[in-house]
Amino acid sequence: MPPPGVILNIIEHRRRAEGEGSIENPVKFHGQDFHTLRQYCLRNRLRFTDGTFPPDSSSIGPGIMEDHDLARVVWRRPWEVVKNPHLIVDGVSRFDFGQGRLGDCWFLASIGAMTFQKRILEQVLPTDQGFGNDYAGIFHFRFWRFGKWVDVVVDDKLPTINNTFIFVHPKTAGEFWAALLEKAYAKVCGSYSDMAIGYLSEAMLDFTGGVYVGFNLRRPPPDLWDIMHRAVKHISLLGCLTPQGQKSGNAVLPNGLVTGHAYAVTGVISYGQPVRLVRVWNPWGQAEWTGDWSDRSSLWQSVSLEDRARCLQIADNGEFWISLDSFLKNFCILEICCLSPNFLDDSKCRWASSFHDGRWVAGVTAGGCIDHIETFWTNPQYLVTQMKSPRNKLSYATSSSNLHPTTDAKTNNCDLQFLLVCFMLQVPPDKFPSSFFYGHNPVAKAESFPVAREMTAYFQLKPGKYIIVPSTKHPNEASSFVLKIFSKSSGHQQGRK
Repeated sequence: MPPPGVILNIIEHRRRAEGEGSIENPVKFHGQDFHTLRQYCLRNRLRFTDGTFPPDSSSIGPGIMEDHDLARVVWRRPWEVVKNPHLIVDGVSRFDFGQGRLGDCWFLASIGAMTFQKRILEQVLPTDQGFGNDYAGIFHFRFWRFGKWVDVVVDDKLPTINNTFIFVHPKTAGEFWAALLEKAYAKVCGSYSDMAIGYLSEAMLDFTGGVYVGFNLRRPPPDLWDIMHRAVKHISLLGCLTPQGQKSGNAVLPNGLVTGHAYAVTGVISYGQPVRLVRVWNPWGQAEWTGDWSDRSSLWQSVSLEDRARCLQIADNGEFWISLDSFLKNFCILEICCLSPNFLDDSKCRWASSFHDGRWVAGVTAGGCIDHIETFWTNPQYLVTQMKSPRNKLSYATSSSNLHPTTDAKTNNCDLQFLLVCFMLQVPPDKFPSSFFYGHNPVAKAESFPVAREMTAYFQLKPGKYIIVPSTKHPNEASSFVLKIFSKSSGHQQGRK
């Protein structure tokens, strides 16, 4: 471990992809190898039962079901409930599944967004499995967790009461990809109950391993529409959140929207400059916007029959169109996760990427934020150098992920909060005393400390030398982290001074 205050190197991102934890070579969660286990079951004519995530109340977890209901739960395989089950039928769709008793709309909204992205879906849901001749009651899924891809094995026993699935269930043709995906994610989190509260951004990141950017719709950037339009064209997942109501929980408002709820953004379209529409999907599969441009709005009569037929679907399926103005007034957060930051601007210049695995060590390199000036300098510091470019500007997308939070390492969530601060330096020394930070204000910094596992900040800076200082809010909050830096400049250099 380097001593506090030393400027550190950034390692090329492409090196990372070659080792264990890449999408081609994911870490085997709990050491379970899908192909070995399936072959063993087929050879011995067995149906796989997962001892690491057993079909009992411990996997459901506390707080989401009453004791008398838990006593009635029977774990059944799909073929014990429906005739001729399938993993996927005619591709995947956001309309394939329904939400159950679990309050994981944040997770299901992310799934709904993923159904539009074949490349992302193939990362998460391998195609080498199903209910055909090689069926042995075992399935596997891949998630990007804490800086690495992991391959997660599950059996296909799902909890039921009176032969009805409790959690995610198929809506059409006995398709079980979504229910089994939910079970695999519950295993990674610890139990189903650990998914009752979560963050849309974290599920999207776990599906992509990409770049996340959140936008406060109370203060949207002036080019938000262009950003959304580019994101839809790139390999991106988009979601949005409504603000909490006066009471805790979810309530359906008179306009059809649900308070404190996660939605997927499934499309954008414009009819000339004045009309900009956003298509939004409620993972409940019902409860839709009833205002302007909703399914039965008279405003649809103002567009051509061809456009109306192409875009409008009058059905109580949870999906609706809403104008950009109404979207900004009624939703509070827009979240975008993409395989690269290309959606952030309209430049055709490619982004270079780099990363560093680091640690905040209590009492050594966990200095807390700039408010704690006496220890802030001890945080890890990373040097980036931008040579002069024709545009005289540098675009940075900087992402920090919490890898192993000591506060809650088991679950999907953590209590650590992040700050990314970028200081411009003229001739940076090898080591900074705390006095340096007394006299230098940050050139750019993240706006706030989100309670989340990952955050991203986007900067446009002049050429020069900078250090990036990732920190937690308070000193001595120990954790591992990964810092990802994406930059746009042919003269971009990184390394130790």
